[in-house]
Amino acid sequence: MTVSTWQRNCVAHLNKALSSNSLWQSYVSDKQNDQDLKLHLAVCAEPYLYYILDGTKTVESRFSSVKCPPFERVSKGDLIFLKKVSGPIVGLCRVESATFYELTPNTFNNIRDEFSQGICPAPGFWEARVNAAFATLITISQVQRIEPFWVTKRDRRGWVTFSLPEHEKQQCLYD
Repeated sequence: MTVSTWQRNCVAHLNKALSSNSLWQSYVSDKQNDQDLKLHLAVCAEPYLYYILDGTKTVESRFSSVKCPPFERVSKGDLIFLKKVSGPIVGLCRVESATFYELTPNTFNNIRDEFSQGICPAPGFWEARVNAAFATLITISQVQRIEPFWVTKRDRRGWVTFSLPEHEKQQCLYD
């Protein structure tokens, strides 16, 4: 697996965020020892990023016409870096649960009815996703604002899943 510079940069900044929060330090240390630390970068548009950071939005949703990350790539305990569209990474959160759907009109309506409060849909949200074939719903917790930092991610992916090779995890997380 090739690890990009921006992914290493994320892990280095994770250390900064951890230094002021003993709960996060303990959690990441435990996950590191279990070799289960999986990281994600979620590119978030406004107003959704604001809603996540202020605690209003508790369910991150991703709808797509094809199976692409985070579909079946995110799981309980993973960490998500929150990046503003065309901006810096400004937050961090933990995955409490992830559920994956192959959408039918019925499942789409059930998701809308059951998860709207946690998703905090803006006007037009549901209409823009009515033709999606797949959905990922991620319940998030422990949202933390972090000192903003920029990464040089240049592709258009709105979600990236990554982990570092073992020798790099050890170096990055304990330097």
